[in-house]
Amino acid sequence: MIYISEEESAALVTHELAFEAARKALVAAASGRSWVFPAVLGRTQEATNTFSVKSGSSDDLTGVKIGSFWSGNPARGLPRHNSTIVLLDQHSGQLSAIIEAGKVNAYRTAAADAVAADLLARKRAKVLAIFGAGNQAGFEVMAVARIRPIETVLVVARPSPQLDAFVDQIGEKGLDARAALPEEAVRAADIVVTVTPSREPLFDAAWVGPGTHIVSMGSDAPGKRELPSELFPRARLFCDLLSQSVQIGEFQHVRDDIDGGVLAVTPIGDVVEKRAPGRRFDYEITVFDSSGISLQDLYMADALIRAKASHH
Repeated sequence: MIYISEEESAALVTHELAFEAARKALVAAASGRSWVFPAVLGRTQEATNTFSVKSGSSDDLTGVKIGSFWSGNPARGLPRHNSTIVLLDQHSGQLSAIIEAGKVNAYRTAAADAVAADLLARKRAKVLAIFGAGNQAGFEVMAVARIRPIETVLVVARPSPQLDAFVDQIGEKGLDARAALPEEAVRAADIVVTVTPSREPLFDAAWVGPGTHIVSMGSDAPGKRELPSELFPRARLFCDLLSQSVQIGEFQHVRDDIDGGVLAVTPIGDVVEKRAPGRRFDYEITVFDSSGISLQDLYMADALIRAKASHH
């Protein structure tokens, strides 16, 4: 049985490793030879402590990811988010690996958005608007800045010391970062990433200019919503996994239109494998719903196990 601790996985993970693992996971998700089972959302007596169990299997991997969010952890000097990946042996079903993946999870989520942005955002995208200034937002910025020539980052969040610290943190990475209002940010953006727990649209569809690429990352439970649905008929729509996207992702709010064939959604894995086109024209608006799938965790675990082996 392989065990990788939080300290070890945090030291092994890179944006490059995560990008390749996410790419494989998204291809597997679109292949028809993998399964992603419904996410189980749980909580404790303390209602603000929640956890999720995401499971899946592909040709070569089987397992589960347990994610937890304990709201009072910062007071204990601990991160709110934790994540553990458990792999089962394909042949015997016995435990084959346990990977503590708290920090890894942030890389994994951002990597899927970068894989999609690499296929959908305009090649010369320079301005990134990000809604949210939490822990995940920084990983999203760096993952996108790796694959596009981002110069300016416009941060939309409530005024707070956390926002100021986030803007400074992005500035230290050599990017021009500043706080912005929603309309200003969306109108100026080549790429918009929403990283919030919102339950209502964060901006107006009319503000979105031609050629913009938009990612909803925060919508990962029933009732969550970050994007204005009015945008969808004038955009091309993509997702990590449609069955999950219409249940817990951004497209839950337009499920009837998708079921009825009014809106078409393309799995991003089909674009990676060239079964479907990504961005075709500079003026197209593209939307990627990143609901976060268990296969990303399984392929991340596999990549970390290989990285550990090659380090020894």
